[in-house]
Amino acid sequence: MRQINSRHLTIFLRSKESLYVSLKYVMMPNPSIQNEEQYEALREQGYSKEKSARIANTPDAGKKGGKASPYEEWTKEELYDQAKDVGIEGRSKMDKEELIEALRNN
Repeated sequence: MRQINSRHLTIFLRSKESLYVSLKYVMMPNPSIQNEEQYEALREQGYSKEKSARIANTPDAGKKGGKASPYEEWTKEELYDQAKDVGIEGRSKMDKEELIEALRNN
């Protein structure tokens, strides 16, 4: 049996007369994912389903970033609000440096 892989399907050739096709992904995109291509790329890089979905569902998913100022220039309140938006637990007990580290490692 010979196996041919592509991004969305796997084809198993059993013989010249027999062909078995196994779909790796459902043909219809997941309606809860805004940027399916970015989601799949993140999953292939080893990101969890939850983190991949969170990244792919941001309003500017797939767009080049770099316009925000570094976290060190943010106020503690701004960092707290960002931590709240991304769901970091224990943020109310964190100081500014801890919030920055949590945001960078989330």
